[in-house]
Parts: sequence; structure tokens; C-alpha cells
Amino acid sequence: MSAIKSGAAGCAGFSGVTREGTDVRHHQSGEREQAGREPAGAEAPPAMLAKIVATIGPASESPEMVRRLIEAGVAVFRFNFSHGDFEAHGRRLATVRRVSAEMGRPVACLGDLQGPKIRVGKVPEGGLMVRAGEDVIFRVRLAEARLEAQHAADPIAVFPVTYEKLIREVEPGHKVLVNDGAIRMLAVERNIERGELRCRVMVGGLVTSGKGINLPQSVISAPSITEKDWECAAWAVANGLDYLALSFVRRAEEVEELKERLAAMAGDKGAREDQSRWIPVVSKIEKPQALADLERIVRASDAVMVARGDLGVEMDIARVPVAQKEIVAACAAHGKPCIVATQMLETMIESATPTRAEASDVANAIFDGADAVMLSAETATGKHPALVVETMRRIAAAAEGMLAGRPRASTPPKKYDARHGPIAALAHGAWHIANDLGVRAIAVWSQWGGSARYLSQNDFGIPIVAFSSSEMATRRMALLGGVTAVCEAPPASGALADWAARVDEYLISAGLAKQGDIILLVAGKPLGVPRVVNSLFLHRVGEPGLGFSA
Repeated sequence: MSAIKSGAAGCAGFSGVTREGTDVRHHQSGEREQAGREPAGAEAPPAMLAKIVATIGPASESPEMVRRLIEAGVAVFRFNFSHGDFEAHGRRLATVRRVSAEMGRPVACLGDLQGPKIRVGKVPEGGLMVRAGEDVIFRVRLAEARLEAQHAADPIAVFPVTYEKLIREVEPGHKVLVNDGAIRMLAVERNIERGELRCRVMVGGLVTSGKGINLPQSVISAPSITEKDWECAAWAVANGLDYLALSFVRRAEEVEELKERLAAMAGDKGAREDQSRWIPVVSKIEKPQALADLERIVRASDAVMVARGDLGVEMDIARVPVAQKEIVAACAAHGKPCIVATQMLETMIESATPTRAEASDVANAIFDGADAVMLSAETATGKHPALVVETMRRIAAAAEGMLAGRPRASTPPKKYDARHGPIAALAHGAWHIANDLGVRAIAVWSQWGGSARYLSQNDFGIPIVAFSSSEMATRRMALLGGVTAVCEAPPASGALADWAARVDEYLISAGLAKQGDIILLVAGKPLGVPRVVNSLFLHRVGEPGLGFSA
């Protein structure tokens, strides 16, 4: 397997002024559907603080479309290892890295492990339609789905399945749900010798290649991390992905197992001192067992995803909105980034406009406190990839505008944790200063991203501009709510006062502050060195007398 060089050490591929695609004043060029545009004469919404994660696929893999998506607001690209091979993923990764470097915008790449997901195997182009009342057969070791004559009856659809133990572990009477439960079946008969499970269709639909199969009533013995997952994890390490998502997490120990193996793959020997050599793990909460161990899973994870598709199939769908709020709240309490995912703007796979309920869904994720909202098939295979990102951006920005008009809480959402040392206390105190003085923005030098992460955890509600000379660190900061990463070397003089002048220049040029605004500066000396003790200064933009003096 070949590795793609991603320039993790420095910022050679980035310009001096960078944004993460959060500035909604800059719109993509090219044709856009009228239905998704802002009304003529309308004021552009403010830059959004939450991040947009977009799944890259056939509809969005061209350099032109990647550029349009970044311009529209994408901060993180998701690579779904359930579909495609390493050659396709490598080609898309190279495109994202090249385009983001050309644009001067750090963009993160998140690999999503398939996990023990049971899927329909290969189906002929166009899929096979199954209808209520019909019988279908799932068969192991079948190359491709087909219609087979069964005695004198009409031909029956026979589908390959990726999990050979399905025939033994699904009993007659158990539910068999396909495509996130859109197609519902009931197992009626199994033939272990022939490797077949016969099911009766209760709710029909179109079955295509790779669609997921859920078995909420069956006890499945599949391991949490499959052999294919380990191959994908090794590819992710070799190619420098920024995050790796673990699917179908059930216990915290599964997260720890993946983190330990990733450290070993990177040659870290478990020390994990050099943060450039390990990949942060995003735990996907999509099984009821994970909710039972939620606190431990969140503590063990670097970030968390509310994967509502399988969660809504594995448990009572009425509980999913409640579970979403519980997961987001747990992440806020432990200071972990949280992504809300699945079916957020599902109708825009085909339509140029979302439903009102979908718009409310995106806004409610922002109201809940999500750091990021995610698009799946909408950008991977949908008809309007750039338009759907613009639409999500506009909805999220409008929701954040409403939150900004509300009275601020008297305490930050993240409680001070003495175990995390001075930077946690500094971030906690900075929240109170920013709240009391109406600070316009925060600028921090965060070489590995740790200081930016602590600031992000406290939900300041204002932009946090994080500087680093590490390209890898700025890419990873792309997921942090409220954080805009800037990849550039420290001032040649090494003086903090010179960096403060650079901050003024950046904030004014980016439209984040104006002359005379009060901002907070957070940095240690010397700049660019990890784990130095940070200082916190008040600074008035354009006035060197207030803030760093040396």
C-alpha cells in the first residue's frame, strides 16, 4: 500500500491568511440552483462557528467540486471505507490535499471504518425492487444478486450477504431491516446446509449494492473491529488521515483497543508523546449498548459522532432525539467534539431544496451544542453537493445568530478539570473575561492544537483563531467548533508583540474584528514550541500598547 505525502510537518502548501471555509461571505463560482440562493438583497449571514463534515464520493471527487465544497463551507471530508477501494480513496485524498493547499485552507480528512456492519453484497446496476408480500433469499458466498426461478412460482430475488454467520444467528421470526430500516423483512426459514435465509418482505423498496442490514432481535457474534477495519486503519496511518471513526462501538474497551493499535502502527510504542504520530479516534454511537456505557466511551474517545441511522433502527425511533441530546451533553461535559450525522438533508440527494423538518433538524443540532453537522449521501452521490453544503451552512449560521442574541450563561459549559493543568484553568478564566468584556475574538498560538481544543470546549460563542506552524495540527483543528486554523511559521523575530501585530492584520483582513475591538491573545514563549506555559492578554486591535509588549 502506498502512502500519500501530506506535508504534516510544516505550512509550505498554505498561504499566510487562511480560513477553513467558514466565511460565508465568499460564495462559490459557477452555476447554482436558484432555489438555494440567498434572497436578492439579503444580507449574508455571519460566519458559522459549527463545522460541516461532507462525505466525499463519485458526485464530489473532482478537483472542481472539492474546491466548490470547501468554498461553500466544508471543513472536514469523510472517507467512507464501506464503499470503494484504497485506490479510489487515495485518489480522493490526494485531490483534497492538493486543492486545500492551493486554497490555503486547512481541511481535515476523516476515515470511517465499516465495523461489523452486515451489508447486502453486489447487486446489478440499478438495483432490484422487492415488494411487500414477496419472499427474498439471502445467500452466503454468492457473487452477485440475481432473480432465480423457484419451482412454478415467479422468480425470487436472491441477494449475497457479507456476513456468513447470518444464516446461523438469525432465527425465524426475527426482523431483518435493510437500508436503515427503509425496507423491512421478517425471517421465515433458514437452510444452514445451503447457506440461505428466506425472508418475507413487510415493507418493500429498491435494494442496491452495499446497503446495510440491521438485525435488532438477533445476537451477533461479529467482532467490533474486523480484519478489513484493521487494513483500513493501517492505510489511514500510512496516508496521514486526520481522524478515524470507529463504527458500532459498544464498550469503551473497543475504543482503547483501536487507539492502542493505531499507536503501535505509528511506531509510537504506546507513549503517544508525539501527537503527529497518532490518529484521533471518533466513536460512533449507533447501538443501544453504547448508550449504556456512554460516559466511559466519551472519556476514551477523542471525538464522538451521533450516528442516527443505525441508532434509529437498533432502538425505538422515538428515543433517538432524546439520545442525541444526551450524547451531545455528555460530550460537552467531557470537552469532546461532537458530530451529529445521518439524514440531515436527505431529500437534497434528489431535490434542490430540503424539507422544513430537515432545516429544523440541522438547526436543532446547533441548538443542542453540536460542534459539527454531517452530510452523507447528500454530497457523496447526490445531485446537488455544493448546494446542499451552502444550505446547511445558511441554516446553521441562522441558528447561531439566534443563539448569539440570547443572554449568555453565567458559567462556561465545560467545568474546570484540575487534571488538565494550567491551560484548562486559563481557558476557563478566559471564558469569564470574554463574557464580561464582550471580547470580539480570541487568538491563540496552539502548536499541536491542545490549547485550541481547550478553548473550543468552553463554547465562547465567538471566533477562536488558532495559529500553528504544523499543517497536521491545523487540519485536525478543522473539526473543533468555533476554531479557525491558520497555518504559518512564527514571526522571524520570535517576539510575541510581532505575532500580536500579525493577529491584528489577520482579523481585520478576515472581517473578524476592526480597529479598536478588544480581543484575547493566548500564547507562550517561545512561539511554535509545544507545551510551553501560556499567558493570557487583553489586546485592543491596532493598538500595540495593550497586550504583548515583548
